[in-house]
Amino acid sequence: MYSRHRFPSEIISYCVWLYYTFPLSYRDIEKMMLDRGIEVTYETIREWCQKFGQQYANQLRRRRPYVGDKWHLDEVVVTLKKQQYYLWRAVDGEGNVLDVLLQRHRDTKAAKRFFRKLLKKQGFVPRVIVTDKLKSYKAAKKQVMPNVEHRQHKGLNNLCENSHQSTRTRERRMRRFKSPGQVQRFLSAFGPIRGHFQPKQHQLTAHHYREQMR
Repeated sequence: MYSRHRFPSEIISYCVWLYYTFPLSYRDIEKMMLDRGIEVTYETIREWCQKFGQQYANQLRRRRPYVGDKWHLDEVVVTLKKQQYYLWRAVDGEGNVLDVLLQRHRDTKAAKRFFRKLLKKQGFVPRVIVTDKLKSYKAAKKQVMPNVEHRQHKGLNNLCENSHQSTRTRERRMRRFKSPGQVQRFLSAFGPIRGHFQPKQHQLTAHHYREQMR
């Protein structure tokens, strides 16, 4: 995995962890590493993040002990080169990001594509899905998951809507996303990595929080 890399795996994984866990740029991380006596360019850090980010995210998904059977789904507008795209996102009842998918449309076909991608990745059908009142969800569910309970209510879906906030923070830090491919690659790794290293501190005692972070 790390063959032909001049730096050891500990430094590579540390830089990737910094990038996906905190709102830092590649140049920020370059300066932080230089302060620790490690000379590595921001271009190298970018290559590490692109190469290893998704691999780390996949490992964390496999280690996740449990995925809830209640899924919250939502979509948010992302503007790329003056064109509107829709970022579809699903989280479980604990707020864990299940999947994201960037698409040009917000219609039934797009909803069906997202449902199928979700089912393939998770490997099981949820007990209930919670969405806003977008009609595309209802039409797609009838074809893809006809027996799943569907709750459509704006107020019930705050869990997924709040999950978009970290994406917006990174979008501003990166001075907007540059392309659909960049958005999909970044967010596919960003959700699992950031979620794993940002446990719900308000639900844990100080002792348990420190233990979990270790």
